[in-house]
Amino acid sequence: MDIIIIIFIAFGLAMDAFAVSITSGLTIKHLRINNALKIAIFFGSFQAIMPLIGWSAGLGFRDFISGVDHWVTFGLLSIVGCKMIYESSKMGSNEKKIDPLNVYVLFILSIATSIDALAVGLSLSFLNVPIALPAIIIGVVAFLLSLVGVYIGNRIGHFFERKIEIIGGVILIGIGVKILIEHLT
Repeated sequence: MDIIIIIFIAFGLAMDAFAVSITSGLTIKHLRINNALKIAIFFGSFQAIMPLIGWSAGLGFRDFISGVDHWVTFGLLSIVGCKMIYESSKMGSNEKKIDPLNVYVLFILSIATSIDALAVGLSLSFLNVPIALPAIIIGVVAFLLSLVGVYIGNRIGHFFERKIEIIGGVILIGIGVKILIEHLT
């Protein structure tokens, strides 16, 4: 798989973590670098680990679905992308504020924002893509965007939050369409 595609996938997957990081930055009154790093490390680590889990799970299924793997990949990426777009319309300002620095909260948020990465890891397994480089890139991109997101949230707030989710969803759907077209032609 082309490195550019992997980078686009990483950016698409990181949009959930980026949006949550922006929201987290809003709730932190006196932001310090260690607070931003804590959030970014959690999100980046989970974004890197989940594709590994999905890829490993997909190894057992790969032989059974090799004839339709491109359809499965297209379906998974499209579902994840559509879910992100749908969820962007559900974000509300009346949500209860939580402490994003609480380890338990960070753990739950990290899992919630990286479930999509698990599905992508499964898809990469079906496509016989080695997982090490994509997992590293996905984790690094999520870390960097989460770090930036905390600062953006702390400075300028909710202005970008919904748009980021929509962009991430569109990127994942576009990649799914590209993979499907490549396999059908």
